[in-house]
Amino acid sequence: MPRTLTKNHEHFQRAVKRMPLGVASNFRYWGEERTIYVKSGRGARVTDLDDNVYVDYRMGYGPAILGYADARVDQAAREGMQIGGVFALSTECEYRVAERIAKMVPAAQLVRFSNSGTEAVMAALRLARAYTGKDDYVILEGSYHGLFDAAMWYTPMDKWAQVGEPDVVPYSEGVPLSSRNFAHFVQANDANQLEDVLKRHAGSIACLLIEPIMGNCLGIAADPAYIRAARELCDRHGVVLIIDEVKTGFRVARGGVQELYGVQADLCTFAKAIANGYPISVLAGREDIMRKIGRGVAHGGTYTAHPVSLAAAEKTLQILDETDALERIAAYGTRLRTGMSTILKARGIAHSFVGHASMSGLYFAHEPPRTYRDWKGSDYTFYDAAARVLHDERILCEPDSREPWFVSAAHDDSCLRDTLAAFEVAMDTTLDALGKSRRMPA
Repeated sequence: MPRTLTKNHEHFQRAVKRMPLGVASNFRYWGEERTIYVKSGRGARVTDLDDNVYVDYRMGYGPAILGYADARVDQAAREGMQIGGVFALSTECEYRVAERIAKMVPAAQLVRFSNSGTEAVMAALRLARAYTGKDDYVILEGSYHGLFDAAMWYTPMDKWAQVGEPDVVPYSEGVPLSSRNFAHFVQANDANQLEDVLKRHAGSIACLLIEPIMGNCLGIAADPAYIRAARELCDRHGVVLIIDEVKTGFRVARGGVQELYGVQADLCTFAKAIANGYPISVLAGREDIMRKIGRGVAHGGTYTAHPVSLAAAEKTLQILDETDALERIAAYGTRLRTGMSTILKARGIAHSFVGHASMSGLYFAHEPPRTYRDWKGSDYTFYDAAARVLHDERILCEPDSREPWFVSAAHDDSCLRDTLAAFEVAMDTTLDALGKSRRMPA
């Protein structure tokens, strides 16, 4: 049956009169005719206002790692409600969750809680600056570290040919141009460029802020040798290594991306998968750095370490740590990749996969991208067109090709069957619409 969005459209017309774009976050706006609103979510499926039921691969951009409305986590959250709410005081559960995180992530010698990934990264940057007494920082092109001024910069394509550090511009109005002077940008997987920047600005750089798996750029992964080099360069130049695990933490491994790469951060941040969708984030790291908090460095918040979110986090981390949930998630992601690849090969469509099986990026070229510039300079219209068809076939992926496909422990055989059947339709429809010449978009 064709998808209808009548009730979604009607609600959009009401909502846009009271909220900008009719939504609470810019990323939820998919256009006047295609923005949808969720009625409910269970497991790996969500239902919209028109009762369309989708297999979801956005999973809230990764938080619903066990699936929506997981009974175990929701029961723990209800028990957290019994504590009584927000006191602007601490509870015992903070320590228990911190202990679990320290057990799973060796770099997490001390732990502090916040409410969102953005807040955690902001706190990490502030702390690194305080510890080193320096203000500047290095960031990788194409990485995403939240919606705050220090992280909201990008390199326009027409500036790529410039020698040396590229010119960057803010990707939002209202970001002070003067704050750009603190930021230095390098490309992923280029240790020589990173070393050059650290040498030229040795007296001013506080930290390197890095996502070893880029959660907002297909899941482009750093080479292990690059991560080892980055760790060594930070040690040599007295630079704090901040590994942003807002998306990879407790998803790609129990110890996150640091476990996968065999590296320890000086500071690290977590958020998405900690509590299966309840709002909480973490700043953790070396004791000597973290002890600056409260001894010169301000950190806090009224809703920080809310008892409901902490209870959900305690249960979620227990499940991820003590069961085979992560292994099942990765296995499903591998089966999904294999099924998609079979369909694409049968049609002669060039493709590759990027990132980890639990958060895969699909790239329509033979060789996967290694940097943001590889993706940005490619032709991703094939993906954009196919994503629209997938939505009509009731498979939810991000319409922007930069976002990986997130897998949860609730994705099952029925999800896989529905997904691959819809994917086959989407490929044929897109080929017909764009022409046979698009079999090898690159």
